[in-house]
Amino acid sequence: MIGSPLYLTMSKSDIMFNIFLFARFQKEPREVHLNAIKHIFKYLIGTPNLGILFKGRESFRLISYFDADYAADKVERKSTSGSCHLVGGNLVTWICD
Repeated sequence: MIGSPLYLTMSKSDIMFNIFLFARFQKEPREVHLNAIKHIFKYLIGTPNLGILFKGRESFRLISYFDADYAADKVERKSTSGSCHLVGGNLVTWICD
C-alpha cells in the first residue's frame, strides 16, 4: 500500500510527507498505520485534478527552503528533514527524509 503512493509523490507533493512517514513503519505496521493509509487513498480519490502547475516567468531566480526537526519523532527518535527548490517561482524539486 506504500508503493503506489510513493510513485504518486512525483506529481502530488501534498502527500509526500505523510507517505514517507508511513514508509518508516513498513517493517512493523499497525492498524493505525493501515487506517491512515486508507485515509490518504480516500483523499487521492477525491482530488484527481490536483497536481503541479508551472507558470511561465522571465525570472529564473533559484530559491531553496530547508527545515529539520532533529529527532522530534517521539516513537523512534528519528529526525525528519525536508527541502524544496523553486526556479522562477515554480517548484522543481523537493525532498522529505
